[in-house]
Amino acid sequence: MDQSKEFDLIVVGAGPGGYVACVRAAQLGMKVACIDKGPRLGGVCLNVGCIPSKALLDSSEYYQLVMKHMAEHGIRAQSVELDLAVLMARKERVVEELTGNIQRLLESNRVEIFQGAARLASPEQVAVKRAEPQSGADETLLRGKAILLATGSEPVAPPGLAFDGHRVVSSTEALAFTSVPEHLAVVGGGYIGLELGSIWGRLGARVTIIEMLPRLAATLDGQVARTLERILTKQGLEFRLETRVTGTHIDADGVELTLETADQTDTIRCDRVLVAVGRRPLTRGLGLEELDIFVDPRTGQIGVDEQYRTNVPTVYAIGDLVAGPMLAHKASAEGIAAVECLARLPGEVNYDAIPAVVYTSPEAAAVGLTEEQARERTIDYCVGTYPFTGSGRARCMGQTDGFVKLIAHRRSDRLLGAHILGPRAADMIGECALALEFGASSEDIARTVHGHPTFAEALQEAALAVKRCSIYAS
Repeated sequence: MDQSKEFDLIVVGAGPGGYVACVRAAQLGMKVACIDKGPRLGGVCLNVGCIPSKALLDSSEYYQLVMKHMAEHGIRAQSVELDLAVLMARKERVVEELTGNIQRLLESNRVEIFQGAARLASPEQVAVKRAEPQSGADETLLRGKAILLATGSEPVAPPGLAFDGHRVVSSTEALAFTSVPEHLAVVGGGYIGLELGSIWGRLGARVTIIEMLPRLAATLDGQVARTLERILTKQGLEFRLETRVTGTHIDADGVELTLETADQTDTIRCDRVLVAVGRRPLTRGLGLEELDIFVDPRTGQIGVDEQYRTNVPTVYAIGDLVAGPMLAHKASAEGIAAVECLARLPGEVNYDAIPAVVYTSPEAAAVGLTEEQARERTIDYCVGTYPFTGSGRARCMGQTDGFVKLIAHRRSDRLLGAHILGPRAADMIGECALALEFGASSEDIARTVHGHPTFAEALQEAALAVKRCSIYAS
């Protein structure tokens, strides 16, 4: 074992939570070490998650535009061919460029990077086991005044659907298929299942999405989820809701799934099965048990206080390891907050203003309360909606599916939630998150001059609709 090295902060994990925490700590004058077991920095998000999936979503959307929509603009293409290898190579270039940027970012901030598997050796020490031992030493011992765990999460395989990497796959393998499946079954109608189902559906696969709940993307506002289902059905995706997979048979030709609903049982055959039923905190091998760090036995999440400290005061945890939505930007915000708390600064995260996006086409984006949540909390609220069919910019681009929906308190008019189903929703939701963060009212949005013609004008129109409700309601 190499001689112990000392740091102010040791960060385990170089994903969106970990590398951002490293940079913020360095900015605050700390000596920082970053440990990651992957061959490239960036964690799941940059390597096999957010970034490669968005690269493929964009490529598949271009392909669909050429195949189905360019003729509407007077652009006729002949002999269109899909070169999946080139498409995948582009995705890899995007990933390599961004992970390389993170490497340079950490190095420029004098963060010392260690590649290997980390294990807590004590409340102040982390042992790093190298994948390829150097000079005969296979382990390095790091000492830190504080340790921040940011190791992220991993896919969950339900009973009977164990991953084999070929026929039954996780999102990781589904981002690297070498051919377009003839029939792809997706178990799970959440964000990951819808996005990956959209990619392969656009590229020519028949896609069946199987969801045990009565609607897809259960965390979305109900009106948004129902409308998104109708739109994706028109695009060719097939949905089997309130349906469970109760049996799996794999043979040389594919997979046979037994599906069960409330009143019937049937089977479907497919080439591949993508299991996207959720993720769990990745804590294996960290040595939490040896230090008696509290882990919720039901969720697998590490318990932390408002400063992201575990029950061992020198050990902190953020991102997918702790409670809350498993979102990259949530992890980044927590990484900054945890480091600022460590530096005795007022770091915190407003969990009521964290946006979430489903990158289908159209995109679905949300921040704050859904209408169902407002009703459950018996809040007296108003709703304002505006369809993209009324947007000049949406008409020009031929992307009129969807709407903007704003929810505000009836008496105070304070914005409670915003939900956008439509083009550029992922970008437009930022204005709504800012409004929530600053306690803005719907009138504030309505009185803000928005450019014309833009998609964002629909936000202004929805806010005007809320205002009418607030003024004239009894």
